[in-house]
Amino acid sequence: MYRSRLGTDLSNITLDYVSSIDDDSEIIQFDILGSQAHVLMLQENKIISKNDAKKILNALEILKKEKFDSFSEAEDIHELIESLVIKKAGIASGGKMHTARSRNDQVALDIRMKIRNDINILCTCLLDTIEVLVSLAKNHQKTIMPLYTHLQQAQAGVFSHYLLAHADVLFRDFERLYDAYGRVNQSPLGAGPVGGTSIPIDRHSTAEMLGFDGIVENSIDATSTRDFVAEFVATVAILMTNLSKISEDFVLWSTSEFSFIELADEFTSPSSIMPQKKNPDILELTRGKTAEIIGNLTAILSTIKGLSTGYGRDLQQIKSSIWSTSKISISALLILKSILLTLRVNEKQMKKATDSSYLIALDIAEKLVLKEIPFRITHKIAGSLVQQAYISKKSLNKLTTDEIKRSVQGTKVDPKVVSDIIMSTTIISSLKDRISFGSSGYGEQKRMIKDRIKKTNDYRTKITKRENELSYALEKLEEKITILIK
Repeated sequence: MYRSRLGTDLSNITLDYVSSIDDDSEIIQFDILGSQAHVLMLQENKIISKNDAKKILNALEILKKEKFDSFSEAEDIHELIESLVIKKAGIASGGKMHTARSRNDQVALDIRMKIRNDINILCTCLLDTIEVLVSLAKNHQKTIMPLYTHLQQAQAGVFSHYLLAHADVLFRDFERLYDAYGRVNQSPLGAGPVGGTSIPIDRHSTAEMLGFDGIVENSIDATSTRDFVAEFVATVAILMTNLSKISEDFVLWSTSEFSFIELADEFTSPSSIMPQKKNPDILELTRGKTAEIIGNLTAILSTIKGLSTGYGRDLQQIKSSIWSTSKISISALLILKSILLTLRVNEKQMKKATDSSYLIALDIAEKLVLKEIPFRITHKIAGSLVQQAYISKKSLNKLTTDEIKRSVQGTKVDPKVVSDIIMSTTIISSLKDRISFGSSGYGEQKRMIKDRIKKTNDYRTKITKRENELSYALEKLEEKITILIK
């Protein structure tokens, strides 16, 4: 239909090469909505007649309910929908639907509408996952576990502190997506191919009907820029990287060597040959799919960086990367939420691992600091105490008077003071004494959990308001269509 300038149609091989019909299935409904708003605007500005608008809108309403066959001679969904409208409404009316519009501003519009929907879905999924993390943290404020650096036991902590750390990471993912929405939710419709149109259209009207916050003003920017796509996929790549870290922890902790947690059967897979196996395949796939999304981002950036200013057909290739990114990340959040809801925590094993190490060493050093001894000296004493205990294969509180004396040699520190501190220091006392803001101490857990619950509720109110505003705009658009086609 678009090849009137050219003498021949595309061969089947060439059509298959250039067609984006299969990828366009994700934006069919958005393309129809955009066309409806555009037609209403044309009619309201006396560019097409009410009768023509009525016929076109009727045809588009019918197409909303139809299933589209992916086999088509059209190059893309925009051409296919227009050809079907013309077939239903006739060329005299249907042929006017594309007035003052290009496929360039049309596809930019559809992608923006798709991404803004996906952002809202992802924001809701993030809040749901955060809510489960915080709820689980509430139940594990006293579940003692080792905290790690370099995969080596570092300090005593509680499982709630670990869970809240990841909740805070996901809050930042939410905030990045929530902020990106404002840059995505700008309408490019009416920008034409690249330089606008001489027909007196109202771009602000279509933007309002479709629930956009405003318009992408410059017509070159509106049709050829895909930085909003790169921002969305980059933000999701960061999100997936964060989910991959949780997945890696849970893969490690579900091994028999750790046994900190057990995954529910529905989130594991058996071995094809070893009957005893319970493999964390779902979490491993999250790690793998994270790599796929990073690949999508690389593909998008590589495509964009190679283009001169103005629309290039290369941009067609990034659509599948967007759809894949959205689908994977939404699924990953839904699955992680379900895994957390069914997670079995082995509190005894976590406590055993904590008790078997020397995690109170820093607490001993800090208590000596409170005796006005320089930290570098207390650090040396505590290190020597650990070395003595390690060599003797005993816990710190089992050290003899002679071993303690050897540890303080050359420091002028009274070994009796050190001995008293060792005997009064336990994992539990350590967690009670941990008072710095945001620490893993018992008191801070309560405060942080309360704060995160409020934060989740506040953000949920915001995202609900945004979704309601968008739904209201589209409902008003539907009302206008209904009134006109009666």
